[in-house]
Amino acid sequence: MNPGPSRLRALLEVFLCSGLPSQALIGVALGVAGLRPDKDGALSLSLLTSLTGLDTLILVSLVFTLLTRTGESPRAVLLGSRPVGREVLRGFVLVPWVFGIVLAAAVAIARLAPQLIVPNPLASLASTWPQYVVFALTVILAGGVREEVQRAFILHRCEQRLGGAEVGVIGWGLLFGVLHYVQGTSAMIITGLLGIFWSLIYLARRSVVAPMVSHASFNLIEVIGFGLAR
Repeated sequence: MNPGPSRLRALLEVFLCSGLPSQALIGVALGVAGLRPDKDGALSLSLLTSLTGLDTLILVSLVFTLLTRTGESPRAVLLGSRPVGREVLRGFVLVPWVFGIVLAAAVAIARLAPQLIVPNPLASLASTWPQYVVFALTVILAGGVREEVQRAFILHRCEQRLGGAEVGVIGWGLLFGVLHYVQGTSAMIITGLLGIFWSLIYLARRSVVAPMVSHASFNLIEVIGFGLAR
């Protein structure tokens, strides 16, 4: 394995790829352009699409740049040596497991801490089928692509310099949940568990493809559910 950057540089790279600085800067830029949350802090579909689309472009480009600058192969880190077609199929096979985790966690929360359950504010972002199409493409791009590339890079750096894979799995899983705070406390807990699950899949497969497909599929089905519920 390429030793990668120094520990300090690895920590800086993880921070840069965490989404915190990029989303803050993009949020300011969009605010200047007139795209802001409304008075009660709720997001609009146009704001969510612009924010996540730009952040995906920046973050994926940043991951490729940082890996290349240290002499590492983005393909080796993100895709590994497994056939992509088989990993795609594996990703679809993992979808029921994802929903199993969501269901088990939701039942546990409902029994132990029902006060944490609140309606997902994202469910009301779209109201027409064209909007749902945009919403679906957004969550596929932001979740399936951006978050899985981000996760693989952070796990990779943790393995190299920042305490090992275990630190990456637990630490990033917790932060991944917290970063979804806008969806409510119960969603934060469930998302954190899913982050840990997808981290373990990446470490087992050494490819983002299966986590990416299962993550994108889950997000897509969730948006379809929002549409059918309305």
